[in-house]
Amino acid sequence: MSLLLGAIVDALGGSLEGGLRDTAVLRIAPLETAGPGDISFLSHPRYQQQLAASRAACVIVAPAMREPALARGACIVADNPYVYFARVTQLWRQHHGAAVQPGVHPSAVVDADAVVHPSASVGPLCVVERGAHIGAGTVLKSRVTVGEHCHIGARCIVHPGVVIGADGFGFAPQGGEWVKIEQLGAVRIGDDVEIGANTCIDRGALQDTVIEDGVKLDNLIQIGHNVHIGKHSAMAGCVGVAGSATIGAHCTVGGGAIVLGHLELADNVHISAATVVTRSLTKPGQYTGMFPIDDNARWEKNAATLKQLYSLRERIKALEQALKAA
Repeated sequence: MSLLLGAIVDALGGSLEGGLRDTAVLRIAPLETAGPGDISFLSHPRYQQQLAASRAACVIVAPAMREPALARGACIVADNPYVYFARVTQLWRQHHGAAVQPGVHPSAVVDADAVVHPSASVGPLCVVERGAHIGAGTVLKSRVTVGEHCHIGARCIVHPGVVIGADGFGFAPQGGEWVKIEQLGAVRIGDDVEIGANTCIDRGALQDTVIEDGVKLDNLIQIGHNVHIGKHSAMAGCVGVAGSATIGAHCTVGGGAIVLGHLELADNVHISAATVVTRSLTKPGQYTGMFPIDDNARWEKNAATLKQLYSLRERIKALEQALKAA
């Protein structure tokens, strides 16, 4: 299994410098572990020391890093090395990966009233319920469940264990008990969406839960009922989005973060890992709400101080008013 450097440049562009087109690449590897048969990439100048020490046959670099890279050996110069690296992984998969075969696996269960495009692939032990729609070129890996009347667009990838269209968490309290609110909406997923393993997307209560084109969801994410996620937003593992939240386009949410229900995030909002979003965010930007880790004794003291901040604030305001009156 190999690719020639010349074939990579012919397919993806960039400029091969200091190396031979017929050099065979046997593996794609990180800078620090790459060997003489490997191709790697430099994503940021701060890793320049790793570049100099790398034994890779070729390294993908930005124009600004051309000279240090040539001092080490062969390089491919590209405007965005990280994107170029991503394209190389796709090219590798095209040449060496097993092609996904369209069709429905014999162990899958597809309702007679569901629609599966002939070019889609439904993997082992999947369930596609009544009225569901699976678009062209979409791949459902093993054990995916697509609930009634849910719609998945074209060229989506849905990884093992995903559940699309389970009931949302809706109950009305009565006399110390709970009365179920039937979830009458569905889930609508656009084109080119990728959903990680064991992620759950709940159907809407009355209107549909909506995932727009190009959204990327990692593993173990919970999307509540009636959530709306805009185009090309991305979420890392273990994110939770509560019901009826609206997230704009081109947003990112770091791992383990939580977005509370009924909030709105504008386009281009970026949430740091482990942040709890407790209010709507109407302006683009990076938002962080983490309490820094510390040794436990110091953390308890800081937590106790935080609990007193409001009363300290009120005392300061009173002192300021007294000084003004004096």
